[in-house]
Amino acid sequence: MEIPMEKVRYRLSGDSAVTVEFGSVICPEIHQKIRAFQLALEQAGIEGITETVPAYCSLLVCYRPEKIRFAELKQRLEEVLAAADSLPLPPPLAVEIPVLYGGEMGPDLGYVAESHGLTEEEVIQIHSSQDYLIYMLGFVAGFPYLGGMDQRIATPRLETPRLRIEGGSVGIAGEQTGIYPVASPGGWRLIGRTPVKLYDAARRQPVLLEAGQYIRFRPVSEAEYREIEKQVECGAYSCAVSEKEA
Repeated sequence: MEIPMEKVRYRLSGDSAVTVEFGSVICPEIHQKIRAFQLALEQAGIEGITETVPAYCSLLVCYRPEKIRFAELKQRLEEVLAAADSLPLPPPLAVEIPVLYGGEMGPDLGYVAESHGLTEEEVIQIHSSQDYLIYMLGFVAGFPYLGGMDQRIATPRLETPRLRIEGGSVGIAGEQTGIYPVASPGGWRLIGRTPVKLYDAARRQPVLLEAGQYIRFRPVSEAEYREIEKQVECGAYSCAVSEKEA
């Protein structure tokens, strides 16, 4: 499907940030433009910019108004944007996330399967058979908003959210899938859990994932789950990471 590219818009977001909007459609093509623009800004090193935060269709640029005024910043952003399309991007990384599906870890797996006339094994195979683009992080620290889930397993969220969902839980809500980084309330249909900590305040890099990466779910047995869990607790486990093939 060809995605029409809209005119880029600049919207003030308070007195020290501007949202650069690339469109209104969630798709890899717009994400690619955001990724290139963010990388180009990092390389430009514009004095006064303090942070950039990607979202589905935009990039939030935070800045210090005492260092650079909005009019000058907008001009610099437009200059960087004009050159961003020709910037070669490094291949995105795919992070492998081990998941124990079903049972206590995925109490809604049976419901998802029954809703679509599938077996639990078929749901697991479908869910773990493709890579998921991380469009952005949000909701709670480290929560990845993913794209690319197969519509054959799209399932409405719970009518009444659970008061507590354990960190690492993998769920489905509508056409989305995601991972709860920490224990929190939530209404997604839980199909599994990973022992990997997506957020750990004591870790040198507290948030494990980044927008622009991909997640690759790998089904594991309970024995392997418990072994990885032990390794995670003592800081000895690292997710397998590879370059995403085009």
